[in-house]
Formats: sequence, structure tokens, C-alpha cells
Amino acid sequence: MNRAQLVLARFDDAEYRLCRGLNRAAQRAWVRATLQIASRLGDGVLWYVLLAALPLLFGAAAIRPALIMMATGLAGLLIYRRLKSVLVRERPFIRYPGITLAMAPLDRYSFPSGHTLHAVCFTCQAVAHFPVLGWALVPAAALIALSRVVLGLHYPTDVLAGGAIGALLALCGLALA
Repeated sequence: MNRAQLVLARFDDAEYRLCRGLNRAAQRAWVRATLQIASRLGDGVLWYVLLAALPLLFGAAAIRPALIMMATGLAGLLIYRRLKSVLVRERPFIRYPGITLAMAPLDRYSFPSGHTLHAVCFTCQAVAHFPVLGWALVPAAALIALSRVVLGLHYPTDVLAGGAIGALLALCGLALA
């Protein structure tokens, strides 16, 4: 185990109780179903639809922001995949039998949350350019982030790190726009 993995292992133990408490909410069928839908939308569907819809809704003024959002989305994909392959943090449901998996993961490792990274990255940029979208995108991003912990797929620090990386990428994208 490298130093980063040892630090993450300490966080795992510290976050277990919070993860377990949040994960218990998934026992309620309506909570589980709502968060599963949010998580599935965060797989990429919501962001692909958003990127395609921006020029249709806002005309030519949306083309450059949409292209920059695509670029930051790709950068986010490369960053989180690299971090996951280096840090190899096991998902909470793998490490702790007290965490119930309520939805199949897309990959094995958890740090950082790619769903949250993209939700924050796309939401920040879209709302900065088109504030009217905030009423829909901000709650969607929050539900996507929450879903990752409640469904047993991520630790809270995975979500916080994904959000921080997403915010930094959004700032870079906004600087380019």
C-alpha cells in the first residue's frame, strides 16, 4: 500500500458510520428508486442531453460553452480514471459488509466520484452561462452526489473530492469561455 492508500484507509474507517447511516435510507423503496434514477442520469445521459439541448434552447450563443463543457467533461473523465487506477480505494460496500449495495457500480474503485465530478462541472458551467437552468440542474447535481453515498457506492470524501475537481474544471472552462 502506498502512502495515499494508507491515508484513504484511515478515512474509510472514519467515514464508515456516516456511510452506514446514509446507506440505511436506501432501505426505503421510494428513496432507493429516486436515487437510482438520479444516479443513472448522472451516468452521462443528463449531460449528453444538456449539451445537445443548449444550442437548441439558446441558439448560437450556446455553441462555444457547450464545446468547452465537452472538453472539461473529457478532462474530468481522464482525471478521475487516472486517480482511481492509482489510488485503488475499494468501494464502501466491498470493504464493509454493513453497507448494502443498492445499485451496480460502473467500475471497481471509488475515489473520486466521477458522477459528482461531472455533475458539478457541467452544472457550474451551464448555470454560469444560462442561469435559468439552475432550478433544474442544481437539485439534479445534488441528488446525483447524494445518491452515490446512499446507494453504497462512495464514501463522502469521494463525493467531496469529485465535487472539488469538478468545480476546478468548471472554473477552467469558464476562464476559457
